[in-house]
Amino acid sequence: MNEVVGRDDLLLLTLDTLRYDVAVELAAAGRLPNLVAHLPGGTWERRHAPGNFTYASHQAMFAGFLPTPASPGPHPRLFAARFAGSETTAGRTYVFDTPDLVSGLAARGYRTVCIGGVGFFNKQGALGGVLPGLFEESHWEAEFSVASPTSFEAQVARAEKTVAELPLRQRLFLFLNASALHQPNWFHLPGATRETGDSRATHAAALEYIDRHVGRLFAAMSSRRRCFAIVCSDHGTAYGDDGYTGHRLGHDSVWTVPYSHFFLEPTV
Repeated sequence: MNEVVGRDDLLLLTLDTLRYDVAVELAAAGRLPNLVAHLPGGTWERRHAPGNFTYASHQAMFAGFLPTPASPGPHPRLFAARFAGSETTAGRTYVFDTPDLVSGLAARGYRTVCIGGVGFFNKQGALGGVLPGLFEESHWEAEFSVASPTSFEAQVARAEKTVAELPLRQRLFLFLNASALHQPNWFHLPGATRETGDSRATHAAALEYIDRHVGRLFAAMSSRRRCFAIVCSDHGTAYGDDGYTGHRLGHDSVWTVPYSHFFLEPTV
């Protein structure tokens, strides 16, 4: 990462609330062609989330604690704050001297941009301003929210505009929190109704919706130079698993998440 940072643009795309099992099933069934085209080996990596709800998980990720490989470690990290005695900081780790990765990248000359999704990024009230407040530039509007059936395509349009407005020489760290998978997501499945509500099937339909538009995001982020992309879930969610519903709880459907990182080669 010490070679990547400063050379390439960076993308962190969190697919908020995405379950690992749903992501794996859809990839294997050929229902995520645009994502699978970039996943190494065409498969998701199984990892453990650093938190069991959006705020906690993103605070950890912005401190350098991305989802951890779901196997015995220690596992060297891509990014880490300088911290004496850290067992997961290795020679290939990009170490920053600021309290968080976002400001660390800004100190290296990156333009840091947040495109929010779920309520913790809506800047409505003090708590909703904490995470976007880490960035030099942040965007949120109602069309990006969990209530919008067109949230991801609206977020991608904002990302395209952001990239187009940047000087070519300016390195970019773009963070996008995709809200489409978070409840309510029933409107992504044809025939589903508000009364029938969300389900594992509507969750899957929301992921297919994201896949239909993610190619535009990848194209924008690789339009100026090579981009290093991290695509992952921040936590999963339960749909009646062992009697549990939702997240911010300690069930495997919440703690186990899909993860991948890869390069997007420039399209110019």
